[in-house]
Amino acid sequence: MAVVKIGEVVSAKMQKTVVVKVTYRVKHPFYKKLLTRTKKFKAHDEKGTKTGQKVKITETKPFAKDVRYEVTEVLNA
Repeated sequence: MAVVKIGEVVSAKMQKTVVVKVTYRVKHPFYKKLLTRTKKFKAHDEKGTKTGQKVKITETKPFAKDVRYEVTEVLNA
């Protein structure tokens, strides 16, 4: 089953690749405070998304050395 993540496009300067920032919240194991964590993923993009759009990315076969995700849906403009 493929991993699906939702994030925001941070950079769309490459030809068919975008950088997607995924934000998630985790609870600290001892202090129980909610912390916001962010991770960037490079994703293959055939849809022509622009910076600032919210997208859904799915894990796929490697497209390049560090591109392991593909943009499957643009959620909003």
